[in-house]
Amino acid sequence: MLTVGKVLNALGASVDPIDLQTPVNGACVDSRIVESGRLFIAMPGENTDGHNFVDQAFVKGAVLALIDHKIDSKFPCFDPSADAVVPELPFSVLVPNTLKALQDLAAWWRAEFDLPVVGITGSVGKSSTKEVIAALLGYKYKVLKNQGNMNNEIGLPLTLLSLNESHQVAVLEMGFYVPGEIDLLCQIAKPRIGVVTNVGTVHAERAGDLDTITQGKAELVEALPEAPDGAAVLNFDDLRVRAMAEKTAAKVISFGLDEQADLWADQVQSSGLKGVHFNAHYQGQAYQLSSELMGKHSVYNMLAATAVALELGMSWEEIIQAFQNQSMLQRTRLFTSKNGALILDDSYNASPTSTMAALELLDELEGEKVAVLGDMLELGKYEAEGHEQVGKLAAKIANQIILVGPRSKMTESAILGAGFDPSHLHWFEAAERAAEFLRTAVIKGQTVLVKGSHGMKMYKIIAVLEEKS
Repeated sequence: MLTVGKVLNALGASVDPIDLQTPVNGACVDSRIVESGRLFIAMPGENTDGHNFVDQAFVKGAVLALIDHKIDSKFPCFDPSADAVVPELPFSVLVPNTLKALQDLAAWWRAEFDLPVVGITGSVGKSSTKEVIAALLGYKYKVLKNQGNMNNEIGLPLTLLSLNESHQVAVLEMGFYVPGEIDLLCQIAKPRIGVVTNVGTVHAERAGDLDTITQGKAELVEALPEAPDGAAVLNFDDLRVRAMAEKTAAKVISFGLDEQADLWADQVQSSGLKGVHFNAHYQGQAYQLSSELMGKHSVYNMLAATAVALELGMSWEEIIQAFQNQSMLQRTRLFTSKNGALILDDSYNASPTSTMAALELLDELEGEKVAVLGDMLELGKYEAEGHEQVGKLAAKIANQIILVGPRSKMTESAILGAGFDPSHLHWFEAAERAAEFLRTAVIKGQTVLVKGSHGMKMYKIIAVLEEKS
């Protein structure tokens, strides 16, 4: 159990943790969501500084706060490098840098546990892969996973501070924007198994070209322990990921649809809303796997999860049962609009690869197909190519297409160039305008995909379609 004394020791204070056994129930950086017993880390943000909300955090129940400069507060402050007497709770702890202190504390706390950590990265599908791995392992083990997109230099340490003695494995998504970021996360989390889903142009505007992105993702497999302790689970069908086998000293387990992979699938059948099933081949044996996950692309998530489960000692019987019984959370949400249309809400984010996978899922479903597609952001020099690829595929699949955002003009050109009927194509500058059009345009008998980058606010379209009156 993490306690006040242990936190102070980890931050360099010479105190007896036996005298300070008040529990610390996780940590957060947002004073609005502080709960009783939490550690609050005050950090500057884009719009405000967490140091302005330390007292608010204490009032809401925080027992400690990390600060990196003196503040005007009603509560005492303790300097681990100078003060000998620990004040009464709650109090602030003065550290040189709150982000570094959070990361150091998380690394120290993770080292207190002898449990396997699974690290997951990739340009597309890492969140859904994380969810499937966590759900599959959850059939047998008590699993800690990062919630939502808490996959960066702040979110991952916060997740690790929720570790407790009941957990048997941690499944941690690792995001990448700049070289060295995943290496830092690995230094904190110490993964034993690393999963790389793919390499693509997501965040290329910030991360750089594909070579730079590949190198960044490879930091995960480079950080793994040597075989037999470490295992790299690699997508064999992605040539850039396949080549990462040369960058790791860990055991390599490859997966994909190519029969040269260690774990491969064939006879893939997608039954739309009823899920997917296929034959998985491993070490000369074939096993039938099925799940409620939708779309053929889900096979990759299931194969990656299976490889991790096998590495962690689950039997094929357990894996087969888990896929059939566990709720395999996926980002695509289904609901019926007030007009009776089936809505596929995949509005959280978008890249060329994920958008084309969503379009292929739309193609598998019944009804008149409507694709509502927003701009894909942060593609850098791959922006035009990505929007054109999506446009060409959308023209083949959708009966009607609604585009949102200035970059979607590139998608529009590709759609019209493919011979699509212009009367079935509509473009809007922003999501609000598209939402008003779709309020009455969406009707019973249609299946509607809503997909776009988070910055395009496609959730506003979902909100209108989900209205009940």
